[in-house]
Amino acid sequence: MYKFIGADGKTYGPVRAEQIRVWLAENRVNAHTLVQNEGASDWKPLNSFPEIFSGKTPPTISPPPQINSARASNKIPAGICGILLGGLGVHKFILGYSSAGGVMLAVGLMSLVGGFLTCGILWPAYGVIHVIGLIEGIIYLTKSDEEFVRIYVDGGKEWF
Repeated sequence: MYKFIGADGKTYGPVRAEQIRVWLAENRVNAHTLVQNEGASDWKPLNSFPEIFSGKTPPTISPPPQINSARASNKIPAGICGILLGGLGVHKFILGYSSAGGVMLAVGLMSLVGGFLTCGILWPAYGVIHVIGLIEGIIYLTKSDEEFVRIYVDGGKEWF
């Protein structure tokens, strides 16, 4: 049985050699981690215990890739704005797509304002642009964070 000093400076253990080998493979401890054999008074680096540390680099267990939640943080606001304000392109501006947002805003405003001037003839254009925003908002919200980041943040896909 062994005790060891963690990265936080606290003493942990006693633990079995097998457990330390697992932690070594997981990179939770390393060759320089201070270890004390049960009953001993001195602390030694882990690589001085041949029964635990074989000298060769253990296989690294890499964690699954994590998506930084900050990179996917615009998914919900963009999705909700796409659904509610899709005809004005607000969701495009949230994602940083200024040109696509500008197109939607211009068409949306021209359709709304022009509709009043033409007794509603241009209002169907606003309906079309709003449906586009609605569909995009639903698409954003149904994607996983990983997929959203891959397609819309890293991939730069502006439409649908």
